[in-house]
Amino acid sequence: MTTGDPTRPSPSILDPDVPVAELVAPTRRAEARAAMALVAGLRDAGVAVRDLAVVARDLDDYEEPLYRAAVQCGIAPVFWTQLRVTRTRPFALIESVCGALDARELDAETLSRPLEHRWCPPGASGSEWPIDPAEVQRMADALPDGSRPPSGWRAAIRSTPCIDDRSLAYLEWLEEQPAPSPKAVTSVLGDVLEAYERLGLPVTKARDSPALLETERDARGVVRVRTLVRQLRHKYDDRLADGTVERSWGDVAELAGLIATQRPGRREHSNARAVDVLEANDVWQLDVPYVIAVGLVDGEWPRKTESALPPELCEEILAGTGRSRGLAPRPAWTDGRDRDQLDDVIRAAGNGLVVTRHAETTDGEERRRSYLLERLDPERIPDDERRRLVAPDRELPRAVHGMRPGGNGGAAPDE
Repeated sequence: MTTGDPTRPSPSILDPDVPVAELVAPTRRAEARAAMALVAGLRDAGVAVRDLAVVARDLDDYEEPLYRAAVQCGIAPVFWTQLRVTRTRPFALIESVCGALDARELDAETLSRPLEHRWCPPGASGSEWPIDPAEVQRMADALPDGSRPPSGWRAAIRSTPCIDDRSLAYLEWLEEQPAPSPKAVTSVLGDVLEAYERLGLPVTKARDSPALLETERDARGVVRVRTLVRQLRHKYDDRLADGTVERSWGDVAELAGLIATQRPGRREHSNARAVDVLEANDVWQLDVPYVIAVGLVDGEWPRKTESALPPELCEEILAGTGRSRGLAPRPAWTDGRDRDQLDDVIRAAGNGLVVTRHAETTDGEERRRSYLLERLDPERIPDDERRRLVAPDRELPRAVHGMRPGGNGGAAPDE
């Protein structure tokens, strides 16, 4: 272990049973393009798509560039991700609705937040809903300061110029909703979500890019939040029975957040005709002939961790020496998880493994090579071969061509 840095181990060279190649691209987007070009090149060389997989330590930063690169290369990708429900607009909508229903007196921000997340009246139709976010913001800015109950906001809205009358329909809806109960949770939040699916989701699609990534994410969010609302009724009933929650919409929102952050071990998609793009956490015990692992950059894989404790104390606890030998180390202080995941990726590859990384950020800041690659000693793919890989007449690099049965151990395709 390096003195003063408890997160970095001494490298130990692994001896994978398959050849390993390393590809370096200038930027993350160029790296994603090269990764999908490798998939397309292997497919064109006769490798079945089901025998290929692209793996990232975390897909948050790679899903969008990999999707675009796949479209450019004529590949249908399937992202085996666990949707972070709390980051979706449908979840933000029901959370903000619970907040508005819970408050006896609301300030302008709490009052307008559901409208910002495209609240629409249940049963509404036509082009009047949802209210445009810019219009909601103007309303919030024009409203007087202070907090008041919904009935008090009615007079304030009517006396404020340039405020849309649709906000009065929203106020009426707030006043009409029942106190929270297991049945009310399902009916109230279910109606809100149904109105969003009919009127809010089309807004996302109309404003989305041609790749429709936001639309797909929004639609997945609707499906998952609908399931969450069904679960919420039973969980809320159980918690009321054992006395751990109160009959408040605030407790409903808190319970929804707890359920949503329990990430189940399942994939959101399954399509045998598309190339699988997975997170490293899902590779364990898989067997895939050709694996392309992206993002082998220091700070991303392994992920840089922060601790409130000084590095020297972390190291002392990890070493079990001194007065700290009785303290238990936090797993986040080490890179053990990242190393284990990379080991799983190596074991999953049956014929060959390509590890990729990018050399700089979009701002030109240097990105360093992951020190985990020191354990692999991969064969470096030359830059000119990378450029030929992403050219219109795509050509597989020698090292990758050599991974194929009968590939002549890395000789060029025409040799």
